[in-house]
Amino acid sequence: MAALWWIYSKPVPADGRELWTLFLQCSCITVVTGGFFYNWMFASLEYSWHLSVAVAISFSLLLLLTLFVVHPARCVFSMIMPTLGTKQGRKLLFSTCIMIAVVNITPNIISNIKTILQVIKCICKNSSDSLLNSTALLDTVSWEFGDAIQETIHSIYKPMNGHFRFSLLQNSSLIYQKMHLAGEKISREFLSVEVLVKDSVRVANRLVAGFFTLYLCFESTWYLKNYLTNLHFDNFYITKKLERLAVDRRAAHLLVGSSKKLIRPTGLKLSWEEVVLCLVQAMLVTVALMLMLVVVAVDHFAFSVADTAVRKAAQFSAVPVTLNIKYKVSAGVSWLMLFLFKMLGRPSEELLLRDFNRTYHHHLVFSSARCRISPPTPPNPSVLLVLGLLFCILYTTVFLETYARRLCRQIAASFFPGWEERRVLHLYRKLARRHSKE
Repeated sequence: MAALWWIYSKPVPADGRELWTLFLQCSCITVVTGGFFYNWMFASLEYSWHLSVAVAISFSLLLLLTLFVVHPARCVFSMIMPTLGTKQGRKLLFSTCIMIAVVNITPNIISNIKTILQVIKCICKNSSDSLLNSTALLDTVSWEFGDAIQETIHSIYKPMNGHFRFSLLQNSSLIYQKMHLAGEKISREFLSVEVLVKDSVRVANRLVAGFFTLYLCFESTWYLKNYLTNLHFDNFYITKKLERLAVDRRAAHLLVGSSKKLIRPTGLKLSWEEVVLCLVQAMLVTVALMLMLVVVAVDHFAFSVADTAVRKAAQFSAVPVTLNIKYKVSAGVSWLMLFLFKMLGRPSEELLLRDFNRTYHHHLVFSSARCRISPPTPPNPSVLLVLGLLFCILYTTVFLETYARRLCRQIAASFFPGWEERRVLHLYRKLARRHSKE
């Protein structure tokens, strides 16, 4: 592995064997990177498969040519890998989490809301239908009641007409049409909102992912540029070259006295600034995790409400309605009528009309098997598992960011050993001057 890395990090291969070895290394790296790039475009960014294949092949060929010919490009590309463990890599993971949530969780929430609206629509339709049917019962009651009023003891007391007429049934079709149009309008609005949200987030995620990818390359290039131009940049490590230089010049005490300010690149020790930075980044990841948990909780809540609504709607029983009419009328007799009755030989007491006492039954129905209600969609456990793994990786990168930065320095030092010696000499002279002042 050391020999292969030495060939990979050399500016120019020494012979034909090293040249073919470098070409095979670059080819393997290109194939693996192209496969990941295709999967990222097709699965995460949701590009078409033929566009993903074309872009992945073009990117792989360009990357192979660049890595094989340009020595600093190999250094920058090698530093991109550990840079994925820094905040730039976390931004890419955040965009992936957002895309997964929008593509998988948001449609599930909207689908459950549609189910709830379908239940409400079904209840409204059946209850209004049953209520309109009750007007037929009222119409029957009115006609029977009118007939009872007409059936008096004598035709002289018979009213002209005791009937009522209900015309609500004539507008039932209009009510059904209005309800159907309202339901269709709500469905179209929900569909348009769902499509708009998915398209907007998809485009935004593609732009953000592309920007973060370019910025990832820029950050690695920026690190290499500062490493090659600024001797003070990221130069506070006790490397093996610094130890050998101090031993050769009999100044090993410089490293012992400055152990609190210098750290070893291969050690686990973190400076106070690095610890504070890790805590701040962990808090930011926690805030993002809370927001994602809110979305997941809304998904579970929508499913719970939709499932309860569907089950309770199926359990609705018909509500019995009883209409009881009691009617009793008596007619009083005036002195003139009393005189006439005596002349005609009629009875003079009050004339009682026929009593009306009947009970009518009806049932109000709130649900029906004819209603088309889509079943509620439960949350996808695989999506929650993927999001959980991604956030575990995010928390891991928070505490590995410092070590990823140290690895970037070691990669730059292996590609440019001459410049690393100059940096070590500069750090040694700085420690010597500080020691002489003290």
